[in-house]
Amino acid sequence: MNPWKTNSVKQVYDNAWIQVTHCEVINPKGGEGIYGVVHFKNLAMGIVPLDADLNTWLVGQYRYTMNEYTWEIPEGGALLGTSPLEAAKRELIEETGIRAARWTKILDLQVSNSVTNERGMAFLAQELAFGEAEPEDTEELKIKKLPFDEVYQMVIDGRITDSLSVAAIFKVKHLLDQGEI
Repeated sequence: MNPWKTNSVKQVYDNAWIQVTHCEVINPKGGEGIYGVVHFKNLAMGIVPLDADLNTWLVGQYRYTMNEYTWEIPEGGALLGTSPLEAAKRELIEETGIRAARWTKILDLQVSNSVTNERGMAFLAQELAFGEAEPEDTEELKIKKLPFDEVYQMVIDGRITDSLSVAAIFKVKHLLDQGEI
């Protein structure tokens, strides 16, 4: 049951990726207030490629919104209503040149549910084949192959902070520890 009452919703911004709305609300305690919501038009997509020797690949890039360089799992977006798996396959090839014969969905998450409706999904990609990366014109990427245990340690010591990457790496670590991979 929703304890919030929405009095009005006004679109204040819209582009190909997001829409921002300003809402006049009555909060759960009965007080008047406002709420701003960022509505995403894509599903956030992440992929953990894992080879038979338990190596994985990270993508390094400068993130404009954070004003810093980050290392992440290969990521991208799937238009709402399209196949998340097909988008994951496309993103993995685009960012790393890797194709995978075996795919396992490992994660669904709400990325930052206090201000946005963005959802994320992550896949484990296995049985890998390698080719050339095909980055978009807006991407300047570096690719790094590392043992999965080292990548996990990068999360533990704070060198990987991207939420989808952190969650997916933790999930893969759990699956490895349980003998499910």
